[in-house]
Amino acid sequence: MQAQAQHRYAQRLARGALLCGQASSLLRQSNVQLSSPRRHSRSVALRIASRGCLALDRVNAGREVFRNRRDVGTRSVGTVPSTSIALNPETTQQPTTNDSPTTLSPPAPSPPNTTETSSLANLRWKEAAPFHPSVYAGLTKMNLSALVTLTTMAGFAVAPGAAPVSTLLWTTLGTGLCIASANTINQWIEAPYDAQMARTRTRVLVRHAVSPHHAFAAGTLAGLAGVTTLAAFVNPIVAVLGGANILLYTCVYTPMKRTSIANTWAGAVVGAIPPMMGWAASTGGLEPGAWLMGAILYAWQFPHFNSLSWNLRPDYSKAGYRMMSVVDPALNGRVSLRYSLAMFPLCWAAPYLGLTSVCFAGTSTLINGYMAYGAYKFWRMPTEKSARFLFFGSVVHLPILLGLMMVHKARKGDEEDEEDDWYILSQFRKLTAYVNA
Repeated sequence: MQAQAQHRYAQRLARGALLCGQASSLLRQSNVQLSSPRRHSRSVALRIASRGCLALDRVNAGREVFRNRRDVGTRSVGTVPSTSIALNPETTQQPTTNDSPTTLSPPAPSPPNTTETSSLANLRWKEAAPFHPSVYAGLTKMNLSALVTLTTMAGFAVAPGAAPVSTLLWTTLGTGLCIASANTINQWIEAPYDAQMARTRTRVLVRHAVSPHHAFAAGTLAGLAGVTTLAAFVNPIVAVLGGANILLYTCVYTPMKRTSIANTWAGAVVGAIPPMMGWAASTGGLEPGAWLMGAILYAWQFPHFNSLSWNLRPDYSKAGYRMMSVVDPALNGRVSLRYSLAMFPLCWAAPYLGLTSVCFAGTSTLINGYMAYGAYKFWRMPTEKSARFLFFGSVVHLPILLGLMMVHKARKGDEEDEEDDWYILSQFRKLTAYVNA
């Protein structure tokens, strides 16, 4: 009889471990598959975990019964003396004589542990932290927004002519609001996928620092305010570009990330528009120089983003993003090198179009050569080290290149002044010859 009781004890122990293993597995799956149609997996895991807790309680009860038998020092196999101590009154056997030994009956199920049950229930919902205005910095991706705003200001500075400072301030404010809107709505859409990646699992919406309704409302209001500011205080062209960029980023690029590797080309267009907005704010139009500024920013996006995505391939793959580095790693390196080399002729075209002086062709070659060298290393040997070298090289490359464009900006006013001087000198010579005659 004791052997049978031990056998039942072993079965209960194995069943409890099995149920708890299933529960933990399903809990992990539910954390990963929040975005999938199987939204019931978390509730199934909670139910199985409760059954596992109940089974473990039964196992613990059986363990106590066996411990009591050992402490009493039973002499006969399968015999329980009348002085044996049971775990609780419900499982206590009625006293019998020593002539008729009795066997142990399975312990009655005890209620599940309330502490463990409550902790499992807390896995489903986590109380949000108190709201603080600093969450808006996380929603808008403040560092990225600042970099994009700087490219807008660079386009404004490189454009010919002299626009009032107030126009620059309104352009910066309106563009910043448009960028904040696009980033906020992007996070609102991708919150379930951000929770699956180590790089983004601490974002504002993932850790429930702000509600999704709040984030969507803030992004929508920022977009409306940005487009309205640009239309009222700058010009309609800049407002149209700002609104189009919001739609392109949220409605084209963001959904395309999960369907096609062409999302990188769509995202590059998003990055090329801000300097064109700055140019249009200064001149009121989109001259060839504006398109050249956009082309430079468009080409720069590929070595920058492709090197960044290389070290994030496991995260992108887990979240279901079809990035070039995940789907076609060889193409990822080739595209990075191709557009790094394209930076040379684009920068050489700046003096030809009258944006900069001839000196910019030489100074830009040096900084472009540094990034092209990093892209070549990344293409030949795509490793974490070469990807990191190219990424940080591109981060340093862009502000230096834009700064060189502003330093070597062509001064058309100087040429006009020189022509006026020659005209005045020629008239003075004519007047002197007439007086001498």
